[in-house]
Amino acid sequence: MVERIIYIGMSADILHVGHVNIINTANKLIAENKADRLIVGLLTCEAVESYKRKPIVRWEQRRELLLALKGVETIVSQDTLDYRPNLRKFKPSFCIHGSDWNDPKSAQYATRQTVIDCLAQWGGTLIEPDYTKGISTTHIIDEITLRSSS
Repeated sequence: MVERIIYIGMSADILHVGHVNIINTANKLIAENKADRLIVGLLTCEAVESYKRKPIVRWEQRRELLLALKGVETIVSQDTLDYRPNLRKFKPSFCIHGSDWNDPKSAQYATRQTVIDCLAQWGGTLIEPDYTKGISTTHIIDEITLRSSS
């Protein structure tokens, strides 16, 4: 039997409830026997910096934080914003990403379509749970900056 893999690519620079919601979506698929295992492609510091900013938390520390979450057992490096190398390697049945990249203004909008096209090669599905409103790493950084300047 072929293992049914879920792939999630994420930066997880400052871990927050939005990340947990994405991982819980994967856990639900596994609990419903629609998938067997979750693989998290953790973006390297260079990959994060290519479209956002330099990460605050080092890759190794982000990895340890994610491994502490229920359902996260396998973390691999995602060396660029391009998901295709890891998708081709693992051929997941599902890839999960928040709906925030479905906005044409998003830095990841073009990446979304390459993920859809890549998954289609073996019948994989992109799952896009609703973006967790009111929380993001950028919002957290902005709030810390605001409070520290007051």
